[in-house]
Amino acid sequence: MTESTSPGGSTNKLTVGARVVHKEHIHTSPTGSVQLLFLDKSSLNIAPNTNLLIDEFVYDPASGSGHMLTSLTRGTLQFIGGKLSHEGAVTVTTPAAAVGIRGGTATIEHGAHGTQVTNQYGTLTIQNGAGTIVVTRPGFVVTIANWNTVPGQPARVAAAQVNHHIQILSSKSGQNGGVPGLNGLATSKSEQPWLRTDSGVNDASAIIQSTQRAMIPTPPRITHGD
Repeated sequence: MTESTSPGGSTNKLTVGARVVHKEHIHTSPTGSVQLLFLDKSSLNIAPNTNLLIDEFVYDPASGSGHMLTSLTRGTLQFIGGKLSHEGAVTVTTPAAAVGIRGGTATIEHGAHGTQVTNQYGTLTIQNGAGTIVVTRPGFVVTIANWNTVPGQPARVAAAQVNHHIQILSSKSGQNGGVPGLNGLATSKSEQPWLRTDSGVNDASAIIQSTQRAMIPTPPRITHGD
């Protein structure tokens, strides 16, 4: 199950086509997974046992400008870049580091032993209170123990870790996004991206799903989770 909590609001189960508002917390159960699709064509694939906050998403389709800021406090997410990442305007923060993503795809996980950041494609700038490291080689992972410890040197990601990411970021048999009988691809209504509201803040369309091939740095095929 995947739930969201809006600012000052109640906690609700997310289903296919649900909208996620600015400053909304997303949290998945041990069997839950979700994908958020944004107007700039970027996406966040969120694994089970994950907590995150959509801090900001601002995007002007006319100019292609804007920025995205997401805070990951526990668990694993995969960011697949859209137009904003090509401008270097995407940041994912954890308690141990701030990860800037340019033109690429990255898997970021945070737990009791700190943060691990795997570069799948593009350029990652990892920064905290002790230093900064830039990662350009795909298939390399950086471990950061905490905010006051220098990020470790990039190391080639192990096959076991790759397989683990694929497993936790992939849809499971029988998941239907909270819509009984929904077994095919998401409908066009479910694919509606973020739209600007009168408040000037963007809303989102949440597609309850995860990717079939989590470690492949290409736009994900739509499948369903819960």
